[in-house]
Amino acid sequence: MYNYQLHQQITTSLQEKNLDIAGKDNLFYTRFVANTTSISALYQELYGAHPQGSDYFNVLIETIASNYKNRPEALKLKDQDKEIKGHWFLSNEITGMSLYVDRFCGNLGNMVSKLDYFKQLGVNLLHLMPIFMSPAGESDGGYAVSDFRKVDERFGTLDDLVQLQQKMNAEGMYLMLDIVLNHTSHQHEWALKAKQGDQKYQNYYYMFPDRNIPDQLDMTMPEIFPESSPGNFTYVESCQKWVMSVFHNYQWDLNYSNPKVFLEMLDTIFFYANLGVDILRIDAPAFIWKQLGTTCQNLPQAHTILRLIKQCVQVATPGMAILGEAIVAPKEIMKYFGTGLYTARECDFAYNATHMALQWDALATGDTRVMLAAQHEILQKPYGTSWITYTRCHDDIGLGYDDYMIEQTGFQPYEHRKFLKNYYSGFHSGSPAKGALFSVNPKTQDARISGSLASLCGLEKALESNNPVDIELSIRKIILMQAHSFFLGGVPMIFYGDETGYTNDYSYLHDPGKSYDNRWMHRPLIDWKKNKNISKESTLEHRIFNDSRKLISIRKKLSIVADHKNLSWLSPHNIHIAGYLRSEADKKLYCLFNFHQKAAYLTWFAFKEHGASPTQLYDHWQDITYDVGHNNEYLIIEPYSFCLLEPV
Repeated sequence: MYNYQLHQQITTSLQEKNLDIAGKDNLFYTRFVANTTSISALYQELYGAHPQGSDYFNVLIETIASNYKNRPEALKLKDQDKEIKGHWFLSNEITGMSLYVDRFCGNLGNMVSKLDYFKQLGVNLLHLMPIFMSPAGESDGGYAVSDFRKVDERFGTLDDLVQLQQKMNAEGMYLMLDIVLNHTSHQHEWALKAKQGDQKYQNYYYMFPDRNIPDQLDMTMPEIFPESSPGNFTYVESCQKWVMSVFHNYQWDLNYSNPKVFLEMLDTIFFYANLGVDILRIDAPAFIWKQLGTTCQNLPQAHTILRLIKQCVQVATPGMAILGEAIVAPKEIMKYFGTGLYTARECDFAYNATHMALQWDALATGDTRVMLAAQHEILQKPYGTSWITYTRCHDDIGLGYDDYMIEQTGFQPYEHRKFLKNYYSGFHSGSPAKGALFSVNPKTQDARISGSLASLCGLEKALESNNPVDIELSIRKIILMQAHSFFLGGVPMIFYGDETGYTNDYSYLHDPGKSYDNRWMHRPLIDWKKNKNISKESTLEHRIFNDSRKLISIRKKLSIVADHKNLSWLSPHNIHIAGYLRSEADKKLYCLFNFHQKAAYLTWFAFKEHGASPTQLYDHWQDITYDVGHNNEYLIIEPYSFCLLEPV
């Protein structure tokens, strides 16, 4: 509904800033007016009853206007180019890599010299894991931020980041950075002032004089790291108060019921946008609102905050997409794309964590039925949004899909998950995998899985035993897993090191700041002498790198795999084969993956179920053409192999 008063308020604010609302700034002005009703309504949901709610809303308007005015002209032009393309991030031409700058190449200055490496591979989106200031030994991999606007000296300077972004932009590459909305380091300026007794900054956090409310909250809040950081509160001796610290005792949860906190963090979001960030990864959004009597996860107000952020970004910095890092059950993940009036107007991206875990399920069991049972949930993603698809990331692998998905296949959920944990941690007899259990809950035995893609696929053990057959099978598994996620729909995100087959890195055991967290085993230190092997035929690095490059190249050539909600799953004629169909007008691409250790046979009838009766099918991967049904009844897919079949 049109609101004349809001319209006038915006007009006055922009005119006071000398913005040309009838000329060069008219698009911004139009976006602001068009979105202001939503911005106001969402703000009122959160802060309408706050004593200073109206005053802070005026600050919100000023924050949006100021950050648009401060946006570099080059980024405003880039915004316009992206708007012309529509949903630019749905493209099949974008492939990403996620990496730790220091472990990849030392610092941001060195990253410029590595851009040719990404270009050779075909990667054109870089997700730089947290690079802003965090205390050594208490950084949680950079997710305990002590200054949101200062690059940690380990990585270089803010100028180094700007220069890298400008070079990437000139090369047609995209940049993705993290913002940690849920908490700060206890060494952040706000936390230090709170420790000194400053009530203003104590109100930035959840701080309590006794255990009364913390005990009530603990009754319904689960523990995130029960092994290394049990409980949800930490006693602060200097001010004699309890502070909420859901993740680690050095990470203090921010209090978003305080509108000042929201405004501070929104301004930081715009700071990142104006550095040239193309995708902003919001860490742990499920936790950003707390309420007594709940788990303090996935609450409606958390979604309201994300929607408000999205509407503000859409106005001032519309070229920046939002990724919500919500690693939750399938039904809950869908809500992060928005619901109701805000469908496709909350987060542009989410991690397809459910499918990532289901791939590992299929690889361990050789059975794709659990994967298929989950797809009706995953396919609910609305058009105009996208997934980050991946086989590994910096985090652990959780088995968070629903019990009924397992039960539908005839498996018992507890025993099935127990098998998977034993298989990937190497406790299951005959398992080729070499990983470890992370964050084991002694009460429930719930746990997640750590390990590199290569080690979980068996390469580490195969190399130790120098078994050529096992080495070959492990490499096939690595490429199978990557291919399955590459063509599924969404932006593929390779985790650094996986493109050359890095196995587990155990050097973390000798670092007191990391030794308690076995996730560091799959966050390797890159050896650039080893990486030079990508140019040496007959090496593992050459084989895996070139197969990964080939996958990226094929994907970029096939517009049919852009994420236009054009995916359907094939009937399970063979439980070892996961097959999905990508469709575009009269074009089709059949993607078939054999997760079993033996050759799998698929009837040609599977292709006819979707209205196609092809006489020939061209495989983009093997560069061969199949004559359908001629002298054979089945398509044969070798162990841990796949086909990308297009009717010809």
